[in-house]
Amino acid sequence: MTSSSDSAPTPSVADAQCLALTRQLRRRGTVVLSVFALAWAFAGASGTGPATGVAPVSIEAAALAVTAVALYLGLRKDARPSPRTVDLPANWARGVGVVNGLELLAVVAVVAAAKVSGRPAFVPVGIALVVGLHFFPLARLYDQWQYRWTGTLMSAVAVAGAVLVLVGLSAETVRVVVGLACAAVLWVSACHLAVRG
Repeated sequence: MTSSSDSAPTPSVADAQCLALTRQLRRRGTVVLSVFALAWAFAGASGTGPATGVAPVSIEAAALAVTAVALYLGLRKDARPSPRTVDLPANWARGVGVVNGLELLAVVAVVAAAKVSGRPAFVPVGIALVVGLHFFPLARLYDQWQYRWTGTLMSAVAVAGAVLVLVGLSAETVRVVVGLACAAVLWVSACHLAVRG
């Protein structure tokens, strides 16, 4: 039997609130990353078919399974606490709204520019770059350093996709490569956030 002096100190109300917010943001991040990974995987699957010898439904089924695993990891009640609490800057929620709003406008601009220029293969490339770049301010706003490597990898996928377009690969092939690579980056990020915090 341990004495009261040997037990762990009771966290203050502020500490408890910080821990709750950290857990909430961790769960929300896992869900958002997983859902967008699924969207990227479905976009990539749309470039497959008889010409590639890969059935889109097989990729979609695998994507649903991976997404389910990531969501389970992020939402399970017995998840271990995050090893640290977030240290959010002032007005962080407003900043997140601004970043996400700018991201949406940039995606619309990328799609419009690709359509006008007659280069639809650049749509997934441009979107991947926009999404990748938006993770850098989010890393600071959410105090999640992992988002820096998420942004770096997504941006690298965009660069690789642009190279594929420039060497003459079809829009479908570029969509498969960029879509599945972006999905993989987001799934890994979601699982890391769910497991490591």
